[in-house]
Amino acid sequence: MATPPALVFSDLDGTLLDHHSYGHAPAAPALAALRARGIPLILASSKTAAEIAVLHAELGLGTAPAIVENGAGLWQPGEGSSQDASDYRRIRAALQALPAALRRPFTGFGDLGEKGIAIATGLPPEAARAAARRQHSEPGLWTGDDAGLLAFAAALAPQGITARRGGRFLTLSLGGTKAQMMAQVARRYGAPLTVALGDAPNDAEMIEAADLGVIVRNDHGTPLPPLDGEASGRVLRTALPGPAGWNAAILDFLKQLDRRGGARTDG
Repeated sequence: MATPPALVFSDLDGTLLDHHSYGHAPAAPALAALRARGIPLILASSKTAAEIAVLHAELGLGTAPAIVENGAGLWQPGEGSSQDASDYRRIRAALQALPAALRRPFTGFGDLGEKGIAIATGLPPEAARAAARRQHSEPGLWTGDDAGLLAFAAALAPQGITARRGGRFLTLSLGGTKAQMMAQVARRYGAPLTVALGDAPNDAEMIEAADLGVIVRNDHGTPLPPLDGEASGRVLRTALPGPAGWNAAILDFLKQLDRRGGARTDG
């Protein structure tokens, strides 16, 4: 495998995809520029393999893998998706075993069902069905306060279940993190540079672990607090939200890369 000049890792909802429409049209120039330079785009999301496969094909991402279910799994094009949902069943069992007062503020996808997922996300029925096909994680709505969330997460932690806030949902997961999977993929490619973009707290580790981190402006959910790399300029914030901010950040990065002679252009 040839070593590309860089790898770009990106969250989806609220980052590459618009928070409301799930569209990515404003990012088209940057997507084309990455493709022309042979720079792989690695999707990193809480979405399932079934959901990612559709978007991966739509974006024409070729053989690039994708980080799924908040870092709990890695999907490779052509491999299909595993049907092993044992991790998901463990998470659901752990939820059911919690005291009612701790459990009550969390409504997971397993509680919502496909129709409820469609309502909560705005996804069409087929996409909601794909979102329900989980293997390693359980996103859901949290209606409690911060103190309750700390107690909820602490009760699940002994079983290896982590709770991370995304732009829209609180996701419970077993397995790795986005940052750990990013490191694994980067080793596979041997890339000299890693760029990571995200908009929510569950992206913080990945953004801080990259050579260049980009916090995409978040007008709709829990924003990211100041991160360590911001003072040195290793972590940047976009002026625009969603795919428009994503587009501007990637094009700016590519200009800098071109000045250093670190990219090739196909065609």
